[in-house]
Amino acid sequence: MSLPLILAVLLDLWLGEPQKYHPLVFFGNLANSIEKKLRYQSHSAFVQRCMGLIALLIMVIPFSLLIYSINQWSIINTLFSPIVLYFCIAANSLKQHALLVFQALNKNNILLAQNQVGMIVSRDTNKMTVIEIRKASIESVLENGADAVFAPIFWFIIAGPTGAVIYRLSNTLDAMWGYKNQKFLHFGWAAARFDDCLNWIPARLTALSYALLGNTRQALFCWKTQAKLLDSPNAGPVMTSGAGSLNLQLGGPAWYHGKLKHKVFFGGHKSADNNDIMRANSLVNASLILWLVMVIFFQISGEVLA
Repeated sequence: MSLPLILAVLLDLWLGEPQKYHPLVFFGNLANSIEKKLRYQSHSAFVQRCMGLIALLIMVIPFSLLIYSINQWSIINTLFSPIVLYFCIAANSLKQHALLVFQALNKNNILLAQNQVGMIVSRDTNKMTVIEIRKASIESVLENGADAVFAPIFWFIIAGPTGAVIYRLSNTLDAMWGYKNQKFLHFGWAAARFDDCLNWIPARLTALSYALLGNTRQALFCWKTQAKLLDSPNAGPVMTSGAGSLNLQLGGPAWYHGKLKHKVFFGGHKSADNNDIMRANSLVNASLILWLVMVIFFQISGEVLA
């Protein structure tokens, strides 16, 4: 298991996220088509939830069965597994997006920084101040470290390429349909809940990794006392632990779709500066190394005991 994982991480480090012909682009276009055919606001909440569940099953099951079937061919599995995982993780892409925000801020180009941070957050960015841009970038790096790096790796370890694909597809559908607005509140319910379930363990392992590699005592304290104050049951532990580990105060009011949302402050005491964006990236990278080391250790230990 460790060799395909290492190869996938090296592929991501070398190639980054494909700019063209990424399988998730095709998947997203197909998901849009399915959603247009099955989502009807005129139906009751129960019917909308049922249609959302059907859409989720249509989008996840066939692709997962295809990956599972291909993975049974041991001849091609050695090459197939790391390639599948490579398409499911985005550590390099996450770093590059954050780096673009960091560079724009260092050049005092606020408009460019607003545009760049808009590529990785769902909140409104056109009115963001410098400190708000910094905090949004750091929060996105910490949260997406769990979603785009560690959760796919966790499910790859548990269930091979099929597990990684199921997670990646469900997470993509949650990003597309999981909004708590009039359009998707009921239709996206199944995708959002399924993604929450798949993320529960990986999110807490990510939070623990962040805590171990920084200010451990403060990270654990923030996780214990502040995670419950955040909206997401999985992003809460990840972001509060990461913020505490870096001793940064994150959160606070933010604009979403033209409305101000009074989000809580969380984390440590230090106000974020530009370099803290790269510190957050370094924390994710250090956690990735920790995961690789632990996977190799447990595999070697298992082989010795066997």
